[in-house]
Amino acid sequence: MVAGENGFDLIELEAQSANQPFGRMVAFHGQMGMFVRALSYMKSHGSDGLRQVAEDAVLNANYVLASLQDVMTAPFAGPCMHEALFDDGFLKGTGIDTLDFAKAMIDEGYHPMTMYFPLVVHGAMLIEPTETESRDTLDLFIATLRDLVRSANAGETERFTNAPELAPRRRLDETRAARQPILRWQAAEETAQAAE
Repeated sequence: MVAGENGFDLIELEAQSANQPFGRMVAFHGQMGMFVRALSYMKSHGSDGLRQVAEDAVLNANYVLASLQDVMTAPFAGPCMHEALFDDGFLKGTGIDTLDFAKAMIDEGYHPMTMYFPLVVHGAMLIEPTETESRDTLDLFIATLRDLVRSANAGETERFTNAPELAPRRRLDETRAARQPILRWQAAEETAQAAE
């Protein structure tokens, strides 16, 4: 990034500009790449646009919260900021926990929400819809979660305990993954030997 006539310009090759770009970012610069992305995002929206996307994020989170609080339990009353927080109270007596619920979301085509955070909320489910989600996509997401809650209350535990079934990877042994991590790619024979 170099200062140009119109603000900042992204220069990837020295031949593109008389200015000298500083070159490729390397690891010791820490999160500099994220700072550049954040600056680019802010510059692309401008001050009015940033205010609008912030308001949209808060609106989307409150829409999700208001649409689901009759079937899922919110630990705190009132509106939220940019994240809708639920606890696992609605799963009591179903034999399903937060992890099972999140894994079932994968089979429905959604990346699971942040689980078990904040730590002060038992079985926390933190849903953060982005500011760019449309009302239609939020409604589809809400309908999917309502269907999962209905299935949990109907006793369809196998839908949750076997999930994910449609993902490339089935449910992993998370305890083993934490205690015996495989931190590099291994051929199938090596993986089988490591499992023994």
